Amino acid sequence: MAEDFDVIVVGSGMSGGWAAKEFTEKGMKTLVIERGRHVEHQTDYVGEGLGPWEMKFRDKVDRKTADSNYEIQKKCYAFLESTKQFFVDDKEHPYSQEEGKPFSWIRGNHLGGRSLTWHRQSYRLGDLDFSANKSDGHGVDWPIRYKDIQKWYDHVEIFAGITGNNDGLSQLPDGKFQPPMELNCVEKDIKERMEQLYEDRRLIIGRAAHLTKPTKEQLALGRATCQNRDQCQRGCSFGAYFSSQSATLPAAHNTGNLTIVTDTIVHSIVYDPLSQKAIGVRTIDARTNKKRTYSARVIFMCASTLGTTQILLNSTSDAFQNGFANSSGVLGHYLMDHLYAQGASGEFPGHEDKYYIGRRATGIYIPRFQNLDGQKEKYYRGFGFQGGASRSGWKNKLSDKGFGADFKKSFKNPGPWTFNIAGFGEMMPDYKNQVTLHKNKVDQWGIPQIHIDCAYGKNDWTMRREIVDVSVQMLKDLGLKKVTGFLDEDANPGIGIHEMGTARMGRDPKSSFLNSHNQCHDVDNVFITDGSCMTSSACQNPSLTYMAITARAVNYAVIQMKENAF
Repeated sequence: MAEDFDVIVVGSGMSGGWAAKEFTEKGMKTLVIERGRHVEHQTDYVGEGLGPWEMKFRDKVDRKTADSNYEIQKKCYAFLESTKQFFVDDKEHPYSQEEGKPFSWIRGNHLGGRSLTWHRQSYRLGDLDFSANKSDGHGVDWPIRYKDIQKWYDHVEIFAGITGNNDGLSQLPDGKFQPPMELNCVEKDIKERMEQLYEDRRLIIGRAAHLTKPTKEQLALGRATCQNRDQCQRGCSFGAYFSSQSATLPAAHNTGNLTIVTDTIVHSIVYDPLSQKAIGVRTIDARTNKKRTYSARVIFMCASTLGTTQILLNSTSDAFQNGFANSSGVLGHYLMDHLYAQGASGEFPGHEDKYYIGRRATGIYIPRFQNLDGQKEKYYRGFGFQGGASRSGWKNKLSDKGFGADFKKSFKNPGPWTFNIAGFGEMMPDYKNQVTLHKNKVDQWGIPQIHIDCAYGKNDWTMRREIVDVSVQMLKDLGLKKVTGFLDEDANPGIGIHEMGTARMGRDPKSSFLNSHNQCHDVDNVFITDGSCMTSSACQNPSLTYMAITARAVNYAVIQMKENAF
């Protein structure tokens, strides 16, 4: 059968957009398949620029709609009336969960995927992370180390545009950054106090995918400097934050080698037992249910961790009866997220004569400081903190009672400075945390729903409680008042929106799904570079690593294609 394309990329988000850019710029005719609707940059950002007074419920989704159609999605911090279009309707897109083990799958089916709604924090993983499984014996060894991916981090940071400082921290490698955003006056004070109090802790400005000094390449794509509007999840017509729409897909389109089909559900991968290769994908038109098969020499799975896993599990054949390329049996297992929704906050005395201008697009970051030189804590791995200082304004007075001129005037007086930190911890890989296909339930296209069986383990809970204790004590040490800790015990896995690990990389085909180049061990012309490839989660936001891994895998795949390996 003659190939329709050189490459099929399934998914158009963080990884899919990068695969499309890299392949098309290397001369490969590339098809991107997106299960959701088309989203046009600038034109389809319907909430952009609107003030809360211009929306019916002041940018809140009315409770009846949220409760009936967005029971899972409404848990996301970014779910608002102005962003609702970028979240799925849970009624229309159901999935199954193990009883007593809720998992919040936050997702959006549309061109660009969650690259339109991510929070843009961009941190490298280092050798501490890539060697963690081998060091403490939890999980299989990563087949790569930092040196293998370092130049690819450079590559994606330069193109995407990451703002930040080179801070010289071994646990958080430096990168190729645009000028950093600025700490505010309280954050500067806390940073100074922290460095005086602790030898092992540093407060830095958050590294984020926002342009502060656009390059010629970025300007040529129509991108511009961040305006500090803090409306990022609505879509940004300035192209100031990195998304598929603002950066990778336009770059791919400019080559003339890109084809995109939207509203197209990938049902399964087509496997040819004679060549022992994948030869295409079966699809269903989301609107008409019309079936079609696309063919290509190489397939890149970038449909998100759970989306990719569903397709692979549904791709059965005589050769692979329990899921595509799954001779190891690990497909769907080792599901991870980040430990989320625990930390502390307090009031910072002083600076009553100061405020700030704009809505800075990043916060502060306190990199991991636990178990850096061997196992020392009562839990394995570690956590970092994200947060920031702010001063309460008129919104905090909306529930106050009063009337008259003095009451109105009081709304002009800001409240005290507050500083908050939330911990992001590393969730351990565990075989029991898994994704399977439901035996009876199917979606509206007749495809088996995924069934998620996932819960925090002992180490995860120990770390979550430790995050609260450490953060409360640290804020008190730093001189904050009225310090309170928080731990949301109902914040189940998934709500961190960093799901990963279900088709992990590894050295041994018997215990892993992918090799060091993100190829399936069993079928070498199928690659996976979304979150499902992750062997461990580290505690840093993972999207930058997905980008780098994708660019690296594409480079390897193209070399192999030119040598006619597939």
